[in-house]
Order: sequence, then structure tokens, then C-alpha cells
Amino acid sequence: MAGQFEATPGGGAAVALDEVEISILRSLAVQLLELIGPGETPADGDDPLAALFAEGPSEPPSDPALARLFPDAYGGPGGPPEAGRPQEELRELSAEFRRFTEQDLRSRKREDALAVVRTLDALTPVGDGGAVLTLSGEACRSWLGALNDLRLTIGTRLEVSDEDEAEEGSLYRLPDSDPRKPMVMAYLWLGALQESLVETLMP
Repeated sequence: MAGQFEATPGGGAAVALDEVEISILRSLAVQLLELIGPGETPADGDDPLAALFAEGPSEPPSDPALARLFPDAYGGPGGPPEAGRPQEELRELSAEFRRFTEQDLRSRKREDALAVVRTLDALTPVGDGGAVLTLSGEACRSWLGALNDLRLTIGTRLEVSDEDEAEEGSLYRLPDSDPRKPMVMAYLWLGALQESLVETLMP
């Protein structure tokens, strides 16, 4: 799984994927969609404009992976440090911020994951079942978002620490008998794919 993105005219990127890679990416993107959930859609007769301003949840998700995808804006593990401010105040600020932003963030992450599924489904297989994935500039941004969300989710499930991130070699050294090995390899591959796409898009 060593495919590298290459730049294409117009600010896009392309990468050759084999049949197994396509299947893994699609499966992971579908699982991410299931984790994020279907989202809120206005019922028949509801005002769609009012739905745009509907308030979301004020508490962080109980699922650790979702909490990583939707971290507290203030004072939480995923938020910036706020030195000198009382924890109660930080919790209130985070709750207020989450109430008015989480639904939009969920929608964006859902659209990113959907873009991955749709572009993979639209591929034309060649020879051994692989294909060349060609992305527009806009699709590249969706893929970057989805790849990042997939890595965060898998990393949380695997309980990958900052130390593990700094020493990726330790992850490669897991014995084949370790039940985490397949997901660790997927995690590392997604990271390499994401890094390759970022480097391709850099001016």
C-alpha cells in the first residue's frame, strides 16, 4: 500500500489504488458515516431556514472517538489551553460553542466521508481491479478532511498516544499475532496517504 499522490493540472491530484486499497478505503469511509450519524433533516412542512439555526448538543459525545472528532473548544483534551480561567467557566464556554457549531461540523465531516465513497464508487477498474483515483481541487479538500477523521477515529480506538505518534516505528514493530496489527497498518497507511496528498497540494 505505497501509492503516492501526484499533482494534476488545475490543482487536483491522482493516485493509483489497487482493488484491496479501494475496498478498505470505502469500508472505512462507510463506517465513519455510520459513526457520525445521519444528521438532522427538517421534516415535511418544517421551515428549512429555521433548521439552519437550530441548536445542537451542549455536552461532548460519550463515545471517545466522537469526542475526538468533536472536541471541546475550551479547556478539554482537544481544545486550546486557557490558563487562569476557572474550569466551570471553560465548561460553559465549551457548551455554548458546541451548541451552535457541532451540527455544522457534523454535516461537513459527513459530506467529506460521502465524497470519498462517491469518488471510489465512480472509479473505472482496470486490469487487476485497481484504478487511478483522480481528484479535483475541491475533492482533494474533502479527502483530506475524511482521511484526517479516519486517522483520528482509528487512533482513538487503538489508544494511540502522542508518544506512539512520535515513534511510528514502535507501531510497525507490533507482532503479527497482535489483534491490533491490521488496524495499526491501516492507520499508518492512511497517514502516509494523507501526508502524500498534503505534499502534492503544497505550492
